[in-house]
Parts: sequence; C-alpha cells; structure tokens
Amino acid sequence: MAASAQPPAPAALTAEQAKAVLAEVIKAFGAPENAQRMEEARDNACNDMGKMLQFLLPVATQIQQDVIKAYGFSSDGEGVLKFARLIKSYESQDPEIASMSGKLKAMFLPPMTLPPHGAGTGGVAAS
Repeated sequence: MAASAQPPAPAALTAEQAKAVLAEVIKAFGAPENAQRMEEARDNACNDMGKMLQFLLPVATQIQQDVIKAYGFSSDGEGVLKFARLIKSYESQDPEIASMSGKLKAMFLPPMTLPPHGAGTGGVAAS
C-alpha cells in the first residue's frame, strides 16, 4: 500500500533548532555589511515611526530572509512572519529563546516610549 504523498511541512523546527536559527539571524545582523545597512536605514528614518517602517523594516526583513530560507521558510515576507510566529510560540517555554527574541527585536524596532504620567485619562472615560 503506497503512503500518501504529503508535501513536507516547511520549517517545523524544534525549540533547539529554533534557537540555533535565531542565533544565526542575530549573528547576521551583526555582520559588518548588514550592520552598515541597518545604520543607514536608521539614519534615513530619523526616529520617525513611519519612516522606520519604510526604511528599516525592509532591510531587517531581508537580513532575516537570507538566513531562514535555508531552513525551509519561504524567502519572502510570509516566511519571516512564519519564523516570527514560531519563535513566539517557543518564548513562553524557553527563557533563552525569549531573551534572544527580545534582543533581535531591539535590533530593528525602536524603543517604545510611554507617555508621561498624567497625560490623558488613562483610558477611563469620565462620566
């Protein structure tokens, strides 16, 4: 009896494999040519959130794609999203993955600043 031919599930990584790929992605961001590309994109964005999305995110996405495509992820934005979801699914189970994920995000997401205390009503509507 012939086995049903199912397409291989791309990028079903164990926590250890996910950790290794994540380490490789972080290392790729540290490569001199990629660090320079990210710095140029940051300079172009001038701390403007809209410009961050316009300049920085495509560079960060490309750097990740170059690494993760070797692990079965598609080499497009969807592959990066799938990789991000996979890493997110392991964050609660593995503190090292959570730490590495935070480090990776800090490389291309601007630090979020909270509004000063007393600004607005704190989301509570006055009646």
